[in-house]
Amino acid sequence: MAASYELKASARDRVGKGAARALRREGLLPAVIYGDKQPALPIAVPIKETTLTLHKGGFMTHIGVIEVDGKKHQVIAKDYQLHPVRDDILHVDFLRIGKDTTLTVEVPVHFLNEEICPGIKKGGVLNIVRHTVELIVPANAIPEALEIDLAKSQPGDALKISNVTLPANVHPTITDRDFTIATIAAPAGVQEKDDTEEEGEEED
Repeated sequence: MAASYELKASARDRVGKGAARALRREGLLPAVIYGDKQPALPIAVPIKETTLTLHKGGFMTHIGVIEVDGKKHQVIAKDYQLHPVRDDILHVDFLRIGKDTTLTVEVPVHFLNEEICPGIKKGGVLNIVRHTVELIVPANAIPEALEIDLAKSQPGDALKISNVTLPANVHPTITDRDFTIATIAAPAGVQEKDDTEEEGEEED
């Protein structure tokens, strides 16, 4: 996967609240790069560029490159802290990506052909149970989204993880059941009719 962003950074010697405040006054943000069996590397990244990258979306699922004093590190953001009142970004933890790194990430679900879905055309409603699915993935092959095709879905259908074609070496963190991602809820009138018919059959 190509890097979705690149940031220039500098190594920082001082840590702590006082040093962090001094950095922010200079337009810089304290951060750290860790992982891949290497020592943690405290760095300072530009606040403006990092904030823009965060608000673009996919910050926690897209691989980026951070250049520290001329050396490039392939990373993914694992955590960040925001100011409790202003929502300014205060600190970022970046995980260093190696060739064998695997990650646990939340990947969004996209529904295709909703406009021609038979179940919806018959008055059913798409009821989304999970907007994202937690996956274990190779760091260099994170899916942008999982896709579920609704072209043949009927009222009452349950759309499960087994309905999704997962890329190679990508697995859901839930492995003990075929969990539901969405359902096509039947129209209320149809549901009431089905209930009435069942009651009639029981009386017979």
